[in-house]
Amino acid sequence: MARIAVIGAGMGAMAAAARLAVAGHRVAVYERGGSYGGAVGRLERDGFAFDTGPGLLPLPAVWRDLFVKTGKEPLEDRVALVQVDPSSAHLFADGTRAVLPNASRAGVVEALDEALGAPAGQRWGDFLVRAREAWDRTRRPLLEEPLWPNWRVLAEREPYPAVPHKRLLRTRRATTLAEVGAWELRDERLAALLEGHALAHGLDPRTAPANAAVLAYMEYAFGLWYVRGGLRELARAVHERCLARRVEFRFDSEVTRVLTADGRVTGIETADGTTAEADFVIAGVPTGVLERIAGEAVRRGEDEVPARSAAPSRLTVHLALRGARPEGTAHRTVVHAPDRAAELDALFGGGSGPCAAPTVTVLRPDDPELVPGPGFEAVTLSAVVPAGAEAGGHAESLIDVAGRAVPGLRERLLWHEVRAPAAVAAATGAAGGAVPAPALAAAGGRLLRPANTTRTRGLFTVGGWSHPGGGLPHAGMSGALVAGLVVEGPEFRGSQ
Repeated sequence: MARIAVIGAGMGAMAAAARLAVAGHRVAVYERGGSYGGAVGRLERDGFAFDTGPGLLPLPAVWRDLFVKTGKEPLEDRVALVQVDPSSAHLFADGTRAVLPNASRAGVVEALDEALGAPAGQRWGDFLVRAREAWDRTRRPLLEEPLWPNWRVLAEREPYPAVPHKRLLRTRRATTLAEVGAWELRDERLAALLEGHALAHGLDPRTAPANAAVLAYMEYAFGLWYVRGGLRELARAVHERCLARRVEFRFDSEVTRVLTADGRVTGIETADGTTAEADFVIAGVPTGVLERIAGEAVRRGEDEVPARSAAPSRLTVHLALRGARPEGTAHRTVVHAPDRAAELDALFGGGSGPCAAPTVTVLRPDDPELVPGPGFEAVTLSAVVPAGAEAGGHAESLIDVAGRAVPGLRERLLWHEVRAPAAVAAATGAAGGAVPAPALAAAGGRLLRPANTTRTRGLFTVGGWSHPGGGLPHAGMSGALVAGLVVEGPEFRGSQ
């Protein structure tokens, strides 16, 4: 039985803790805040409740696997998991509206043909076939296996099978997601639909590699799910699973130093000066925090993926509305920006200020547990913003944009609360409230994350700032990978 100290109680960290406890190790989690879940938080006020982090769950199989492997108990026995259908409604700049079914390629093709006109659906369907090929090529190395020692193979090869594009006697293949949209989809609305998947993860589609197509494929192939009561219920269930496996949680206990000797971890030290011995330390904290508390122990060599912390953040506005949610309302509506180029310039450089009319995601869950009674509705708006951005009047812009999706929004509004990047930073410790994106291949390795192992024996990293990157499925897989590396050692090659 090894003594294991886990730094942080985020979702990836708790996933690792539960798996390691089942393997027979003594696990203690040190969390600087007063609760678990990291970015998966909750706001409650006047009988209303809102998720302050993710509002939908892709790839629930990752978390189903955790519950089976740590107790032979289905995830559905611990939370009420509901498939969202339709998966989303989309309002495009020209006023076109498309409502897309969940996990149905044929249904999506039909819906897009009906909304946008043929051959829009067929083009999107053909794109999904190519995206599936990219998914098949990258699923294991980017999600299910520890990062390859020869990671540059992933950095150099573009796995998306782009269609040859002829222009001015030249034949080219798309290397960025924006080029895929322009050359293969050939419809501004389809391009906006595609680029929206990258933007939702804080990626600039103009520079994101073509294989970012897998982000769209994951949704349309495996569907989107909602946890009754909000995604915070998933965090609660994972925390309870940890407790059932005798994982110790020490909240309000900030780790300030990782202790090492002779190239191996020996324990941790907390802010009050207390030290705890450990055979393994698993750090589920952002890059900057880890470098501060571990120093040379995590410094990357030239042959390793460099640690990168730059990423945009989220601005979220929670709305308490009078009046019931109309029957047939889509759980999620994406209101696309009228000027995509201006929005991308504002986010990723070149613009003169915040985008006045950004792409806004509107979540309207059909969940009586989130409202004080049948005559109310809880709505969450979110948009990608630069890390460290102040809310200012930008929250009002989100409400104005959301009015396209929620008729009479201003008249129904009881109150609203704004969650700016500073609140994300407070919950996660990430500078400026940055939110990491999932790992992607190609692009010179720019979107890969550092391996879960470090140069120091016994020190591992978990969560969105390490392999395989950000997002709830990736967090769960990072926990599985780290647990495998601790239990089986360097020969561990991932799930079978």
